Amino acid sequence: MDLGLGISKKWDYFMDKFFLFLTFLGAVLVPLFLIGILIVFLKEASLAIQKFGFVSFIFSSEWDPVFEKFGGAVPLTGTIIVAFIALILGVPIALGIAIFVSEVCPNFLKQPIRLAVDLLAAIPSIIYGLWGLFTLAPIHARYIEPFLQKVFTPIPFLGKLFEGTPLGIDLFTAGIVLSIMIIPFTASIAIESFYLVPRVLKESAYGMGATKWEVIRDVMFPYCRIGIFGGIGLSLGRALGETMAVAFALGNINNFPTSLLTPTTTVTVKLANEFTEADKDIHLSALFYLALLLYIMSLFIIGSSKYFIMRVREK
Repeated sequence: MDLGLGISKKWDYFMDKFFLFLTFLGAVLVPLFLIGILIVFLKEASLAIQKFGFVSFIFSSEWDPVFEKFGGAVPLTGTIIVAFIALILGVPIALGIAIFVSEVCPNFLKQPIRLAVDLLAAIPSIIYGLWGLFTLAPIHARYIEPFLQKVFTPIPFLGKLFEGTPLGIDLFTAGIVLSIMIIPFTASIAIESFYLVPRVLKESAYGMGATKWEVIRDVMFPYCRIGIFGGIGLSLGRALGETMAVAFALGNINNFPTSLLTPTTTVTVKLANEFTEADKDIHLSALFYLALLLYIMSLFIIGSSKYFIMRVREK
């Protein structure tokens, strides 16, 4: 009996230690993977880093595999512009959905709306890209972009944003497609942040005569601002890394964007289109250099966003 009890205790002790080892291994492997990816990118991009440097690479718009001249200004600028168009268009809609679901919507509609938002996130990005190419782009080229040019051309600064031939396959179309894709991420995090607002704060504001809009503006938004910024940051990280949807709607031309109607390219689109065609070491190294810059950018943005969200949860 004592022998069996001793064996059982030893087995439990062994399983506890084994479980602790597995959890420790899992915790260590994640940063090791991140560091490993960084090391691989640095190694593969070393040839381009040595030849072009940092400042010269990010400010040069030339991309000529024949003469082995490479610069990342066009894809980097295209990536940033498309991502910010998506944020400018998508974040207000996402916050509107979050406010409606958490404060205005009847209880019987909350779950269906949240389910619809989640389903929006589940649609494959290539479906968004095909929709952007075959549905949205022709509508933009025929109706929306000529109308925007007619309206904004007389306005000094805004007119510059809509210069060029309205082709429909450009920064503006890609930004709209991407804005729809990031709505579920921002909306879901904003809804969760609004639910974390203590009920006593809202009831106190209502008791002092505040309207629903005043409670949302002066109580909920200040309390949740860090979480909302974190959600926006995660959406920005998602937008920076999107490939297929943007590839269909953007045009994939190495043109430096001078307006929202410029067909151009992004880092992810250039990587997807040229990796298999790169037959020279310097060309491949330049592509890895772009990947390295995008990787560092994404790590910084997503890491900062996660930190903001953790601060909200600690409240």
